[in-house]
Amino acid sequence: MTLAAVGLPALAVGELAADDVKTTFQTSREWRPTIDNRADAVMVYGVGGNPSDPRRRGVSFEDRVKSWRDRGYTVHFMTGIAWGEYQDYFTGDWDGQWHLDEGQVTQRGDTIWHGHMVPYIVPSHNFLNYLKERHIKRVIDAGIDAIFMEEPEFWARSGYSDAFKREWKEYYGTEWRPQHESPEATYMANKLKYHLYYRALNEIFNFAKEYGRSKGIDVKCYVPTHSLVNYSQWQIVSPEASLASMPSCDGYIAQVWTGTSREPNYYDGLARERVFETAFLEYGSMEAMTAPTGRKMFFLTDPIEDRAKDWEDYRRNYQATFTAQLLYPGIADFEVMPWPERIYEGLYRMSADSEERARIPRFYSTQMQIMVNALNKMPRTDSAVTGSQGVGVLMGNSLMFQRFPLHDGYDDPQLANFYGMALPFVKRGVPVRTVHIENLGYAPALDGVKVLVMTYSNMKPLDSAAHGQLAAWVRDGGNLVFSGTDADPFQTVNEWWNTNGMNYASPSAHLFETLGLDLNPAEGTYNVGKGTVTVMRHDPKEYVLTPGGDNVLFEQVRTLYDAAGGDKLVTKNNLRLDRGIYEVIGVLDESVSDAPVVVEGAVIDLYDPELTVYTGYTVTPGHHALLVHPDRLADKSRPAVLASASRESSEFYAPGAYSYIAKGPIETTSVSRVYLPSAPTGVWVDGASVYDPAEWDATTHTYRLTFENTPDGTPVIFTY
Repeated sequence: MTLAAVGLPALAVGELAADDVKTTFQTSREWRPTIDNRADAVMVYGVGGNPSDPRRRGVSFEDRVKSWRDRGYTVHFMTGIAWGEYQDYFTGDWDGQWHLDEGQVTQRGDTIWHGHMVPYIVPSHNFLNYLKERHIKRVIDAGIDAIFMEEPEFWARSGYSDAFKREWKEYYGTEWRPQHESPEATYMANKLKYHLYYRALNEIFNFAKEYGRSKGIDVKCYVPTHSLVNYSQWQIVSPEASLASMPSCDGYIAQVWTGTSREPNYYDGLARERVFETAFLEYGSMEAMTAPTGRKMFFLTDPIEDRAKDWEDYRRNYQATFTAQLLYPGIADFEVMPWPERIYEGLYRMSADSEERARIPRFYSTQMQIMVNALNKMPRTDSAVTGSQGVGVLMGNSLMFQRFPLHDGYDDPQLANFYGMALPFVKRGVPVRTVHIENLGYAPALDGVKVLVMTYSNMKPLDSAAHGQLAAWVRDGGNLVFSGTDADPFQTVNEWWNTNGMNYASPSAHLFETLGLDLNPAEGTYNVGKGTVTVMRHDPKEYVLTPGGDNVLFEQVRTLYDAAGGDKLVTKNNLRLDRGIYEVIGVLDESVSDAPVVVEGAVIDLYDPELTVYTGYTVTPGHHALLVHPDRLADKSRPAVLASASRESSEFYAPGAYSYIAKGPIETTSVSRVYLPSAPTGVWVDGASVYDPAEWDATTHTYRLTFENTPDGTPVIFTY
């Protein structure tokens, strides 16, 4: 059967405009049929590639860009700001001088390396000039209009190089002080690291936009970065939330995946991996950075991870992080994967107890592509995640300043002071919201928050303005819970609250005074204007380091929440969200119930590579689901691909006929569920009849179609 035979025109493939990019991915390779995953855009990595990729050499940047453009992709550029293929700078090829002394160095004198001759960088003015001249100009000359400078990372354990000492002298006007000698030296060192990467991104982005304008190109600039939760836990310093107010920064990619979210944390006295819950909080901290400013945010997931595991481990945790990202209804732009070359072509263990290695199993590549193609259609929604809205946790960039080294025996194991405020609510099915102290100057930052939990045991305010903003919110009816002993060794560092005429023993003393309370109030709840301030003299880590320790915090917040009016605080063991035809479900273990979530009606399971139709679906604790409800289709008179492991384009509709082109990477299998108003009378794939009445599901009016993918496109025709 041909298109003409059923009265359909020849199909053409069009390229999306850059402004319409919804999905993207990063690769250091040229286009190849094995990695053509059909996202909207590709971020070609590095002028010289990715230093972690041994097969990066041999194809120029311009040829890599052309290879993807020739296949209809919008092409962007990504490279590292803290590391990259910059050996020509370090070995003197650029300016005749060696610069290996500009690496990040530990107390032992060891350089922290990312690859061969690729140190993590102290971003000097000279290095930034090199990036502008050797890299940014070149990519803009190649017609690139979006630049992603990833991972501005300064390791907390570093700060001992000559380059860092020079930056210290320039920034503070004093001689360098070793950070291990005192809490104040640690705080000052990390504050400088924070400044250096803010400065670096600001300079690069301003240059890119100015140079782009000289070429008639409106260059957009983004920062792919780990979450503040992860960087704090991994002891890395980065600008994070402050970038949301940088005029030259257009947005972020939230780099959250199994590798970040499987970092153990404490709850109920037990340290273990809690991938779904951690991912939910990581994505939340990223979403909160841009929610008040309206900057663009892509969410990332990775079907594998950096560490060598087995395919089942990857699949299970991919589902957990994928579910978590979809629970943020205002985010609908995604980086669908990093490094497709390692996903489709890498060799990994077939099982946890086997050393046999193989490429991605067909069932997993099919499932993964079904999930990725769902992101191409995933809508924003005005719906909210199920559960009591309005519980917030305050966090700030200085979370990263106190992580290393330990001083005076005070420890915050696995970032327990943060998780102690957040997990007691997530584990009870309350979609807790993170609020960045740096964003309090934006009116929307606290919209809808009824109770805000905070501490200064793990962070400090970078200026006094936040206290006036918090006090105004409380007086207008907000409920603030301050939980902390103010006993950590960073309370007395030389900062704004104890310098230039200020003489407060701790930053909280200034907060309490601003609220009209005693400088060191006892435990209790105090009326402040229309709102309340509750003081709890426990560091939040106590709530998760001991079994059952979180009850005291949860019950206090419940009391305040219920007294604030409106809905009562409800507990449950799940988080759910409807997004058009999709339903997203995460069911929690260690929660208030072991009951499953039961979904009624006919649904299609997108985590099932067979795209099985279920009449009634059950999700048990510790598991997750992404379901399609065919009965939610807005227009049941029109055919539609509801789920597929290939991406359809060039759709055409005629009375009793529907056609499209399906594309996907070679050596993968496409399984699709196609909705039709009535039972098909014929199905053709690449001109051959494949109709099988057994593949028709009358309940959902869907036909299941299976064939081998090709990036050149497979014509599909239905008659009905």
